[in-house]
Amino acid sequence: MRNKIRQPSIKTCKILLFAFLFIGLIGTPKAFAFFQDIQEQEMEYKQYKGKIMDADTKNPLVFATLSVENTNISIISNTDGEFVLKVPSTMESGNVTVTFLGYRTKTIPLSEFSEDKNKIYMDVFVEALSEVSLSIPKDAEELVRETLNRKGQNYFNDPTLMTAFYRETIKKRKKNVSLSEAVVNIYKAPYNSSKNDGITLYKARKSTDYSKLDTIALKLQGGPFNTLHVDVMKYPEYIFHENALDYYDFKFERSTRIDNRQIYVIKFNQKPNITHQLYTGQLFIDPERKILTSAIYELNITNKYEAAKLFVRKKPANARVWPTKVAYRVDYREKDNKWYYGYSNVLLEFKIDWDKKLFNSVYSLSCEMAVTDWEKNLTDDMPKARERIKASIILEDEAVGFSDPDFWGEYNIIEPEKSIESAIKKIQRQLKKSNTNEGSTAP
Repeated sequence: MRNKIRQPSIKTCKILLFAFLFIGLIGTPKAFAFFQDIQEQEMEYKQYKGKIMDADTKNPLVFATLSVENTNISIISNTDGEFVLKVPSTMESGNVTVTFLGYRTKTIPLSEFSEDKNKIYMDVFVEALSEVSLSIPKDAEELVRETLNRKGQNYFNDPTLMTAFYRETIKKRKKNVSLSEAVVNIYKAPYNSSKNDGITLYKARKSTDYSKLDTIALKLQGGPFNTLHVDVMKYPEYIFHENALDYYDFKFERSTRIDNRQIYVIKFNQKPNITHQLYTGQLFIDPERKILTSAIYELNITNKYEAAKLFVRKKPANARVWPTKVAYRVDYREKDNKWYYGYSNVLLEFKIDWDKKLFNSVYSLSCEMAVTDWEKNLTDDMPKARERIKASIILEDEAVGFSDPDFWGEYNIIEPEKSIESAIKKIQRQLKKSNTNEGSTAP
């Protein structure tokens, strides 16, 4: 007799992405080109195009980072592993560092790049699984459970006020059509608390080229909450609810090193006889201290029509819309032997079939957030409800062009392909300057 596994209920399998895609007809709104600073326009650049792939599988590496050493030039690969690296035309030498979680860092002289069709193959960093400590569980699922249970010991247990930089981008195939970004304050609750985090909007702006959107407008609901809820240790119910762990198979995949620490890579996937659409991916765990340092995973889209119900809130009657890829990543950072949420991103790819049209439309939506600074919120103050943004926010509707150029200052430029972490130092300087000015004018 076949053993039956109880299927997860709606309560135990909340969809992780808090947002829904809005697809509606547009009229003739005012179009904004992607803003480029005058200095940026006048400076001449060399451009190098290419693709970053796994050396063995030849699969593209999404969100791999390329940085030019000793400069603030940093970009990320797109959903196809492709990149466009721009450097000043006067720069003829230098090294480009390519990094991706769990892979060996690669350094390539800029002189070896051609203008187009550069292919960069990354090698997985593999070590033998350690037998150093008897405290390391021999079972992968047991290690995951212990790690989740120790979040109160290993992660921030004080209320914390974080400042973060958030960005969301919409592309039609490979062309950018909309970009919004914001500086937000996150009122982070302790990891051992059931209290939810709160967010206030500090500054926001957008740029949209409606001419590339055909006859539709896409909007992403949830804004920064989309990335914040990828914090697996704070919100395990979105992926690893206590009762839902039984619906997954866990196995040790390999061992790697991050910051000179041995990290176990645990592969997980939903069990074959679970029909609901759950997740598959990798957990990067410090086995000695039972700490999740990173997680990379995606939704198993077993039924595209059911998946569409999870993400599409509104669409034209003559269109069929479904997601083709839904992927997540979260990275944690350490301070004084405590870990905290540092960075996350979400990627959604959609296909739209139109009645009486020969070709379909393909769109991708991505959002990412990086913490720029934090301090203990010793009084545990939380802003009033009217001051906090709602989880239903549509950032594009809240941001208005470049309405505050005095704040954005030297960062008064939107570069969709540039890593948001490369802008952190500039944002930090602007925040410091803004806070100083506010303090000097205070009564």
